[in-house]
Amino acid sequence: MVFPDLDTLKEGATLLIDKPYEWTSFDVVNLIKRRTKAKTGHAGTLDPLATGLVILCTGKFTKKLQEFSELGKTYEGIIYLGAHRPSYDRETEIESTNDISGITEEQIQESAKTFIGEQLQMPPIFSAIKKDGIRAYKKARKGEHIEMTARKINIIDFVIKKVELPMVHFEVSCSKGTYIRSLAFDFGKSLNSKAYLHELRRTKIGLYDVKNAFTVEECIESIADQKMKQNNKPD
Repeated sequence: MVFPDLDTLKEGATLLIDKPYEWTSFDVVNLIKRRTKAKTGHAGTLDPLATGLVILCTGKFTKKLQEFSELGKTYEGIIYLGAHRPSYDRETEIESTNDISGITEEQIQESAKTFIGEQLQMPPIFSAIKKDGIRAYKKARKGEHIEMTARKINIIDFVIKKVELPMVHFEVSCSKGTYIRSLAFDFGKSLNSKAYLHELRRTKIGLYDVKNAFTVEECIESIADQKMKQNNKPD
């Protein structure tokens, strides 16, 4: 793929970005917006501790953001069995553990099959969902009690790729609005165990693949090269 020129970005373009670990989706948006001065938005927030595909739209293409947000997602990751973290991922410390010596690979494989299909899922309290006008994670970090509301989601496929206890490697395809952290938590419960999401990477949004995405470094380099060429143009 060829990185769009600055004029095209200001007019309107779609960008596939491979979000780095510990970056927020808004960090990626702000990088492009700040360096190109183009109106920029993103479709589908990805947690800071996750990596992978984020779709950005610039200029008049920002009208397409809702369309992209409706697309299904595919993720690869690792669930850690036998330990609980309040955020359901590595953002918070381990609060409790349990013995997993009795859990077999056959049980893990069978459990994954039970999650396929439409269902109600409870979002994690450490999420960007607003409660009383405030992001839930802000209340959670203060230790405030939060009542979350279950949402309808659809797990299209849930494949266990490798079991190396306590690590369970998986790939999941799902509808928009699915929290993979909650899936990890619920997966543990189905095995009478605690669990959290140890690692996550979004590989696809609809037919868009992270293999075709630009890294942040490639974005910075392409924009800098274009600006240099513009500045060196003869009057």
